Amino acid sequence: MREGVERWLTHEGHSFEEIKNTENTFQILVKHAGKYGIPTEIFEPKTQLGILVIGAKVIMKNNQIARYLGFNEKEKGIFEKKIVDFCNSIHAINKMITEDGKQKIGIYCVLDDKENINQQTVFDAMDKVSEMHEKTARFLMKTF
Repeated sequence: MREGVERWLTHEGHSFEEIKNTENTFQILVKHAGKYGIPTEIFEPKTQLGILVIGAKVIMKNNQIARYLGFNEKEKGIFEKKIVDFCNSIHAINKMITEDGKQKIGIYCVLDDKENINQQTVFDAMDKVSEMHEKTARFLMKTF
């Protein structure tokens, strides 16, 4: 699967780099993907061979991180539920992540029909993730 993804990205002129992650058979970071040109990750989890995950991370602003870290567990739960509810409304799989000292919201699209994973479905998913990333970033700015 990796060779196909790399070939498609090269064919379309996207710059990308490999990311080392022991949880995935491969992981690629596309520097500018989708219609909003955001960094997007493409990977195949070792626990789910034949599944392709395409995702992006919405990085919370410093003032948002400070506010979030000041929350008690109940307040964090309420905030995270708001994020989950919003992401469900736009059909995005999401995950709260702490990475590099930053709080992030991972937005993902899963391609699980191995026979139908091709160049078009991958690029459609990259566009979808780009759009969901943008909507989530706007939601975060408005509500938090």
